[in-house]
Amino acid sequence: MPRHEVVSPIPGVFYRRPDPDSPPFVEDGGAVAADQAVGLVEVMKSFHQVAAGAEGTLVEFLVGDEDEVDAGQPVAVVETG
Repeated sequence: MPRHEVVSPIPGVFYRRPDPDSPPFVEDGGAVAADQAVGLVEVMKSFHQVAAGAEGTLVEFLVGDEDEVDAGQPVAVVETG
């Protein structure tokens, strides 16, 4: 199956949840829409959504919750098709 890498749009800290008391945006193995958020990147108290970018199944996260990421760094993989 084709695979799509979800990349961080900016450098910062990656979060899998919208806030500490909420469940993750999506779990491994979960279905995602192209415009669906799979996480947030925070830089200087500003939060930016990271969209899946492709419809399919999120097969794995490549970074952990609260890991620092660089702009363009793959953070997750979506299987398409």
